Amino acid sequence: MINLEVTQHRGEVHVKAGYLHNGPYYTVKIASGFLDNPQLGLPSSDGTVLVFDARTGALAALLLDNGYITDLRTGVAGAISAKHLARARAETIAVVGSGAQARCQIRSLALVREFREVRIWGRDRGKAVACIEDLARDGLASDRRLVLASSVREAVEKADIVITVTASREPLVRADWIARGALVIAVGSDGPDKHELDVDLLARADRIVADSLPQCLLLGEIHHAVEEGVISRDKVTSELGQITAGWKPGRTSDDEIIVCDLTGVGVQDVAAASLVLERALQAGKGETLSL
Repeated sequence: MINLEVTQHRGEVHVKAGYLHNGPYYTVKIASGFLDNPQLGLPSSDGTVLVFDARTGALAALLLDNGYITDLRTGVAGAISAKHLARARAETIAVVGSGAQARCQIRSLALVREFREVRIWGRDRGKAVACIEDLARDGLASDRRLVLASSVREAVEKADIVITVTASREPLVRADWIARGALVIAVGSDGPDKHELDVDLLARADRIVADSLPQCLLLGEIHHAVEEGVISRDKVTSELGQITAGWKPGRTSDDEIIVCDLTGVGVQDVAAASLVLERALQAGKGETLSL
């Protein structure tokens, strides 16, 4: 993974690559986030996926998705975490952040879990209200309460699942706000200086799961907690892929506090992009270019 900061324009660029063994493709993804773009009438995130033939290395496709594939696969990663790590009766969801990823996380979560209430907090109240309105238009309010939280604490206290999806550089979620049995899914900290969780929360957690331990030791919430000496790397008991494969257990007790650190891994991009390309070819979509 390559991280590039464009500080002059409050921008960041991430380059990730991946290959699934015996798969037909490998991919290189370039994703960006420029925080001032909305003031220019542009979305804050963008991205392109380059798909290569794994047999020859030849370029197979350019997926000009403007970051949509990244948004979807990140939402799905959160849903997979909840499927395996949340307790069976997880009825209250807290989302810290109100951007595109807040929407993706809830939409994906609704595919794998039943829940009764979603509390959403955002720094910008208007954007948080817009997030709730969008989810309501999706039909997610038909049998669930969508609640605007006035503070992070109000959102996360007594929540069964807490999902953080901000670009914060300072901790937002404190350890003593998290209830016994909660699952905390940290999504926003995809750079070494991003930080959403108080390190004491990782110290308090009964279990910590990483999407990629080597990567989470360089960035993400685990990186901060290890660097500050409040946990050792040995406290990270498993990676999410080991759990989905059945090699390591998911949740083992309703009382466990579990933190899942999702920094985003290249194999997720490969799987998502391969599916998109396969469906596009089947449907005869896209344009053929001569290079």
